[in-house]
Amino acid sequence: MSKPVLCALELNDEALDEKVLAQAARLAALDGAQLDVVNVLPDFGESWVSGFFEEHHHEKAVKDTTQRLTGLCAKVLGDERNAKVRHLVATGTAYQEILKVAETTGCGLIVIGAHKPDLKDYLLGPNAARVIRHSDCSVFVVR
Repeated sequence: MSKPVLCALELNDEALDEKVLAQAARLAALDGAQLDVVNVLPDFGESWVSGFFEEHHHEKAVKDTTQRLTGLCAKVLGDERNAKVRHLVATGTAYQEILKVAETTGCGLIVIGAHKPDLKDYLLGPNAARVIRHSDCSVFVVR
């Protein structure tokens, strides 16, 4: 068995997320690798923005996001395969947290989607580009 495959999903474009997840699952299956799926929530932390949210907003957001990840994995992969997937929710800056999770899990491959970029981003979105630039492992980009 090889190193885990980390699949980073944004959960805001279901069609792209399904493509990214299906590709990550295929790549993990080729090597008999563990499939980890991650989504990163923004961190409002101690900033003035946090004052606009309920006290337990973050915990609720993590719970809801975990349910969305689990549901998407069950839909795309089926219940049996989904039971073996590690569903991870991180909080912070997307590319930084994806890289931290990749390092923590010791993954050998990150699979990430490339959304329709702005002209300033040209080929890749800013998070995908940063993950590619700073990752210690291979990165597979799904369009």
